[in-house]
Amino acid sequence: MTALQPRVPYTDEELRKLYPDGLELQLVQILLRHGERTPVSARFQNARLAAFWPYCSSVRQLRSAVLEDADKHSGEPARFSTLEWKRRLETFGDNDETVIATGPGSQVDNICDLGSLTDTGRSSTYQLGLRLRNLYVDRLRFIPPTIASTDFIYLRATPIPRAVESLHQTFSALYPPATREAGPDGTFPAPIIHSRAHGDETLYPNDSNCRRFAALSRAFAQRAADRWNTTQEMEYLNKLVGKWMPPDSPRIAVDSRPRLSGVMDTINATLAHGPETKLPKEFYDAKGRQIIEKIAVDEWFSGYKESREYRMLGIGSLMGDIVARMVGSVEHSGASDARIKLGLSGCHDTTLAGILASLGAFEPGEWPPFTSHIAVEMFRKSATTSGTGDTQSSSAASGKQGRLASLFSGSFARTPKVIGRRPTEELSPSEIEKLGDYYVRLRYNDEPVTIPGCKAPGNHLEGDESFCTLVSVESQPTLSLLTAP
Repeated sequence: MTALQPRVPYTDEELRKLYPDGLELQLVQILLRHGERTPVSARFQNARLAAFWPYCSSVRQLRSAVLEDADKHSGEPARFSTLEWKRRLETFGDNDETVIATGPGSQVDNICDLGSLTDTGRSSTYQLGLRLRNLYVDRLRFIPPTIASTDFIYLRATPIPRAVESLHQTFSALYPPATREAGPDGTFPAPIIHSRAHGDETLYPNDSNCRRFAALSRAFAQRAADRWNTTQEMEYLNKLVGKWMPPDSPRIAVDSRPRLSGVMDTINATLAHGPETKLPKEFYDAKGRQIIEKIAVDEWFSGYKESREYRMLGIGSLMGDIVARMVGSVEHSGASDARIKLGLSGCHDTTLAGILASLGAFEPGEWPPFTSHIAVEMFRKSATTSGTGDTQSSSAASGKQGRLASLFSGSFARTPKVIGRRPTEELSPSEIEKLGDYYVRLRYNDEPVTIPGCKAPGNHLEGDESFCTLVSVESQPTLSLLTAP
């Protein structure tokens, strides 16, 4: 599956079970993979696949902020205005001359760059925003139907345009213009979208900024090559589509050029779009696609299951951010200042699969489709049920480790005040107790995720193992059970 097929909306009965009485939703953090896009590299032109695709109508209506000089004699400061423009993409022709890039039907407008969010991707992420509004606004009434600011929402995306644009689309459906109230100046305050420099980015596994993680990634990729390149499965792929590989890399392999994962990238992108950009039918052979996905998942994500160091370096900093935001919500609960209630982060397939694999919940190991999302929901015991002597919450509060915090405690390098990102072993009994009435649940593409480490007695809500306690009765990080000896 390459494009997400959303499940039908929850029935009233399903909603009652998913959000039971006695628990109050306090914080939701959503990590969303960008929508459908073009391939990140031009491949298989020898199979008559166009290098450039005409699916990006947004490039015909771009807007940029430009600074205009004010009249020097008026004394007024310079001001910004908007420049509207459209883009045409240039490339090199057969004789290295500069030519306008064209689509499969000689189109010169709407041409996407490589790795660009397409019109289909914009639509699917907009539809995701509508589903989020239906759930969290209309049915749960967790966040308001109209807003005067986005102070209660944390918006962030990686610096990669398709992730930022997918976030734009999702937010614009979650809170369309008619639901945004104007302020005293007659305008709605511009939402703040946080970003980071590539070197500081944690919303994807950042092997370009961590040499050790890059070395581990190469080692697991090489192991996958050694494991799969001479198998019957790879031979099947070569008989199926090997004839379209380039002369300098005539056989498909984990480490061929293009890599097997690159072949999958092009197949998935073509499946998500129109008939003008399709590969020969052999590329869509069901058995072949299943083999490709299985090997690619092994290459890219087995390290998270087998190596604690890999988990820490690959996704630990992001999980630290997520846990710190939950802890911050607990510490500021009931405060008069505005609290973050919703987080939206535009990210990538490697983000979602990395999180699920690290938690031992990436089964059956299918590559995340475009527009997949994880919702990390934190609940608090309602006033009518907290403090009643519940044995699970009291034992968890007395004891010992933070649930999600403990899973990645080695990655918590910085030490803000109060609890923040401090390692759980440094917390006092009173600080542990403060976290005792809280539960965390993950939903992946609208299906609850059961984390293996939460199944132990005292580590989940009674009767539902998908609700993890924010603190744990265990003295060791749960994922140590998954670490290879």
